Amino acid sequence: MRDAYHEELDALTDKLVEMTRLVRSAISRATTALLDADLALAESVISRDEEVNATFTDIETSIFELMARQQPVAVDLRMVITALRMGTDLERMGDLAVHVAKVARLRHPDSAIPPELRSTILEMGQIAETLVTKAGSCVASRDVESALELEQDDDAMDRLHRRLFRKILSKDWEHGVEPAIDITLVGRYYERYADHAVRVAQDVVYLVTGTRPT
Repeated sequence: MRDAYHEELDALTDKLVEMTRLVRSAISRATTALLDADLALAESVISRDEEVNATFTDIETSIFELMARQQPVAVDLRMVITALRMGTDLERMGDLAVHVAKVARLRHPDSAIPPELRSTILEMGQIAETLVTKAGSCVASRDVESALELEQDDDAMDRLHRRLFRKILSKDWEHGVEPAIDITLVGRYYERYADHAVRVAQDVVYLVTGTRPT
């Protein structure tokens, strides 16, 4: 009976890692759709968010059933509570990728990103992918040291986010209000995506050590 119980706990980890893969794919495709004005790709990101949501629902259901049947305590209780928190953050990351895709869809057939900001947005997308990949690895391995590194990786995203604002607010901005709003929103989506990835890593630290990073 206890072996089956711990297999269920392990299955939670597997589902969380699968969610990291899904939201990584989503942000990668959303970035490409945004830069290339690819409507079909944007639509695929939006429609496939149901897969992310379904996986999260599966995690929630498993957790509630475990709580009811097994009444976990100590480390096991920490595991199920932390899994729910991680799943919530990952589900939100999927939503943020959808928001990026919706900006691409809104401006199609044009690109929402002016030429001089394309490299910045591309780099933000790459950092987002790196962060969620590392977060997934930390969830799978419960590697505290790697989990703590994510906050430093997130600093690069914050720097790029500030760069976008400096460009929009500069005197030589020539694209008008609508593109400025698009860039503001997109920059916020990437920045929040990164923040949620960091929170997943922080939950790994809490799961292993019982304390949260300061």
